[in-house]
Order: sequence, then C-alpha cells, then structure tokens
Amino acid sequence: MINKQRLLDTFLELVQINSESGNETEIQKVLKAKFAALGLDVVEDQAGENEGLGANNLICTLKSNINDPYTNKIYFTSHMDTVVPGIDIKPIIKEDGYIYSDGTTVLGADDKAGLASILEMVQTLIEQGIPHGQIQFVITVAEEIGLEGAKHLNQSLLDADFGYAVDASMPVGTTVIGAPTQMKIDATIYGKKAHASMPDKGVSAINIASKAVSEMKLGKIDEYTTANIGRFEGGSATNIVADKVTLNAEARSHSDESIQEQVEHMKAVFEKVANKYGGSAEVQITKSYPGFTVSDTETVTNIAKASAVSLGLNPKTTVGGGGSDGNIINGLGIPTVILGVGYEHIHTTNERMPIESLNLLAEQLLKIVEIITKKSEN
Repeated sequence: MINKQRLLDTFLELVQINSESGNETEIQKVLKAKFAALGLDVVEDQAGENEGLGANNLICTLKSNINDPYTNKIYFTSHMDTVVPGIDIKPIIKEDGYIYSDGTTVLGADDKAGLASILEMVQTLIEQGIPHGQIQFVITVAEEIGLEGAKHLNQSLLDADFGYAVDASMPVGTTVIGAPTQMKIDATIYGKKAHASMPDKGVSAINIASKAVSEMKLGKIDEYTTANIGRFEGGSATNIVADKVTLNAEARSHSDESIQEQVEHMKAVFEKVANKYGGSAEVQITKSYPGFTVSDTETVTNIAKASAVSLGLNPKTTVGGGGSDGNIINGLGIPTVILGVGYEHIHTTNERMPIESLNLLAEQLLKIVEIITKKSEN
C-alpha cells in the first residue's frame, strides 16, 4: 500500500536537513510545509520562545473522513531534532540493505525515520481514500536534550484519546509500555584555594569530589534504578589547589521510592564528605521527566500488538530504559506507548537504518489506523 521509493526519498531528504537540538528552524519550516500541502490543519505552539529551544512544536490535524462519532481520536508523535554531530549528514545506501552516514556524523534516523514513516502514512491515507478518524501529529523540538519541546507543548492544542510515540530503538513491532523517571543531580563542591607548594593552606575541591564519588553507590543500584556521574569539571592550573569543581549526574528508575532514595543518598554523600574535609557542597536535584506505565492490556497497547501480528511481526511488549516524548504526554493524561522504529546504534557515527524496517514501520502506522477504524465499525 505504501510507496516505498517515496518513503526512502523522504527519509533521505530529511536526514540531510541540519537539525541538531536548538537549531530546528529549517526542518520545522520544511515539515510545516509538507503537512500543510497534504491538507492538514497545522498549528505552531509557542515553545520556541523558551530559552534553548530553536523552534516551535507543530500540531498537525488530519480531519476524519468518516461519519462516526465513536471512532477514537488518536495521535502520533515524533521529534525533529538530532543529537550531535549532525551537521551536513551524507546518507549512504549500502548493499546490505542499510542506510548509513559517511561516518563523520550521526545518521539522524532517530527520529527522522519516524517522521518519514508518518508522512508516508498520511500520503497513503489521502491518496487511497482509506477510512480514518481524526489523527493528530505532534512534531516536537528539543527531544534529545531532555524532552524540552514536549515539556513546553501547549496541552490545549491536543485532542486525542490515546496515541503512539514513534521513537524506540527496538525492532519494528515492539511496543514499549513503560519508561523510567529521570532525575538530574548537579553538585558544586567548594574548597579553599592555595599555592600547590603549600597544600596545607588549602582544601582541594577535586580531592573532596573524588572521595565523594568513591563512596557513592553508582551504576546498577537495583532492579529498577541506575545512577551515573556524567561530567566532572574544575581546577585552573597545576600549581593551584582547586577551590571549586562541578559534577553533573543522573539517576533513572521505574520505582519512585527507589529513585528518591538514590538521589537523597548522592546528595548526602556530597555534603558529608565535603564537611569532613573542610569544604562545602551545593547540590541541586531536578526531575528531567516522569516515568510511565501503560497496561499490557490497555486499548492503546492491544492495538499496537494487533498491528504487529497482522504484519507478521513479533508483538513483543517491553519496558524501556530511556525517555521519550511519550513520558511527557502520558503525564498529560493521554495514554501513550512507544513504537519500535528499528534504527540501530543511535547517537553514534555508526548509526544505521534498515530500509526494510522503514517500510514496515510505515505499514504498521497504517495498520494501526485501519484497526481503530474497523474497531469502531464493530
């Protein structure tokens, strides 16, 4: 049913548009024009007015073409930004059936494979007059830097009973029904500056920080929770006892109780060790995004599984380890699961996209719409 060559061409076009997080202006204009040309109602919110966001989110609505008030209104979401390095991406199709970059950048299949498949699904629905209810497409900015676009989404523009985030690094057919909460821990350790030849006159913030990290529970904490120190910066010269360092860390968990215990533990260790060695610590804890769990038997999940089965795919459901815009929109009260896209080695210069998965994904999106429409007829 889909036009495979058009889908491939759309994907190749999109990945060559520079859109690193915070610099989505160009691709936002392209996507807005594409959805508008297909006859959808396209609305921008005001997300781009927030610091660090490069453009507004798009909310594109395809009106129902059937006279059935009982058909579920649904939505699909995908993000337009990529991680770095994502400038001047040069996609290469190889004989193994995969699309790669030239090795100097990411490919950007995360999440332009989702965008291309969504556009192909819309074009197919319209061209072939396939019956459907109302469908919204929520196209966000700044997903890769903490779901910031979705956090600033104008909720009043959403009109859906449930939906699908097209954004999981798992095989097509897989449905992610849960994802963790992520917390950020930002610590500043203060010591006392002195000349390195007189270390007794100073208090090394680097020494304090290193001792604190060595006492901290990190890595896999329990079956629900992980924690990691991702950045450590401080000092100015080898002949100066450093009086300040900063550390940036995270914890993520599928258990609210466990993650709360972990971040409190990390904060307490920083403060205790700093006091012990004559320094001080300022620790800030912020929630990056909330976790979610959708039942394996909920309507949104059952439809995803049924669409996979109908295409001969493995209808596996799983719990993910990362966040997506689905975390945020679930928090707005719209049940959302995450669909496997099939891209591999994302966020690296080895990223690749199987052409077969690109085709299967577009077909699955169409199948979801078909199942929902038939469900209302019954």
